[in-house]
Amino acid sequence: MSLSSAEARDLLARSDLLLAPEAVEQVVVRVAAEITAELSEELPMLLAVMRGAVVFAGQLLPLLRFPLEFDYLDASRYGKATRGGELDWRVDVPAGVKDRTVLIVDDILDEGHTLAAIRRRLLDAGARRVLIAVFADKDLEKAKPVTADFIGTSLPNRYVFGFGLDVRGLWRNLPAVYALHQGEQD
Repeated sequence: MSLSSAEARDLLARSDLLLAPEAVEQVVVRVAAEITAELSEELPMLLAVMRGAVVFAGQLLPLLRFPLEFDYLDASRYGKATRGGELDWRVDVPAGVKDRTVLIVDDILDEGHTLAAIRRRLLDAGARRVLIAVFADKDLEKAKPVTADFIGTSLPNRYVFGFGLDVRGLWRNLPAVYALHQGEQD
C-alpha cells in the first residue's frame, strides 16, 4: 500500500513514540562500546543488511574503534508489506568471508527467520565466526531461530518504524522509533 506524503505524516502523528532521538543515540553508543570490546583485536567484516540497517550501521561505524572491512547484503521477507513472506535475496553474501569473523548488523530481530538464513549462508560460505548486532530485538514472547550477540534495545510486539525501520516503505529516516496502533498494522 503506497501512501501519499499527507497520509504518511498523518500516520506518524497517530503513532506512539517509543524511543526519543536521545535514547536512540545512547543505544548506539552502548552497542558500539560492546562491539569494540569484543572485536577490537580482530579484523572482522561488517555486513549491513539492507535496507533497514543503513541508519544503524551509518551511526555505528564511526564509533567502532578498530579496523574492519565493510560490505552489505540485501535479503528481506517484508518488502513494503507489514508481514513477512518468502526470503528474497537481492544481493547475496559478498566474497571474502571465508575464515573471517563476520558481524551482521541489522535494524531489528523480529521473528528471526531472515537473520537465521543470513547466518546460515555465511557459515556455509566458510565464515569462521558469525556475530549479530541489532538495534532492536522485538519481544515476541516465543523462541526465535537465532539470537543476537549485541542488542541495542528491546521493543514491544508492535509494528515499529523509524531509525531504519520502515512502515509501508517510508519513515526509515526518522531519528526516533515509533509504533503503529494495533488496528493499523494490516
